[in-house]
Amino acid sequence: MAPTVLITGFGPFPGVPVNPTETLVERLVKAARRRGIRCVGHVFATRYGTVDRELPALLARHRPDVLLMFGLAARRQHVCIEMYARNRMSTRAPDAGGFLPHAAAIAPDAPARLRGRAPFARLLAATHLARVKTRLSSDAGSYLCNYLYWQALDRAAKPGGPRVAVFVHVPEVRLPRRSAGRRTLFTIDRLVRAATAVLSVVVTAGR
Repeated sequence: MAPTVLITGFGPFPGVPVNPTETLVERLVKAARRRGIRCVGHVFATRYGTVDRELPALLARHRPDVLLMFGLAARRQHVCIEMYARNRMSTRAPDAGGFLPHAAAIAPDAPARLRGRAPFARLLAATHLARVKTRLSSDAGSYLCNYLYWQALDRAAKPGGPRVAVFVHVPEVRLPRRSAGRRTLFTIDRLVRAATAVLSVVVTAGR
């Protein structure tokens, strides 16, 4: 049987009134369904409590074989395929609801990081073939993106969890009329192209 894919993004958060991953998820899901891929799209509110409630519910309801997650890293100049989730939370950056973690570790007795469940070399090669600046990253940060990735990998390691789980950070989307200076100009179309390449690889890996 063809694998079921759960594709997620995030909504706005402090300093980011529009999160491009909302549009990215919507467009990627539509493109995937046109290709006959069974997939579900979901956008998390950028809150720790929302991830804690909604991620387990989504996994229980849809039982995805593949979990493909996207988040914004506005300062980066590449699409970044995250190889690890870190056992770390920011105690300085509140979530979209104003909640601020009091502890720096997600799980005090757990390892310092968890490795993603994906064929990373193939993902990188596919995005390069799609002509999108991409790199592998070993630092998913310490905010909600990293937190979701950690929780997803923790659940993927349990019986019945997704066989493939990977997080992708995307750069800020700039409109063509705005000056990008020396930075690469990323449009939503370019991000969709990269995401489509990633999707093709993870669907094959999830069979």
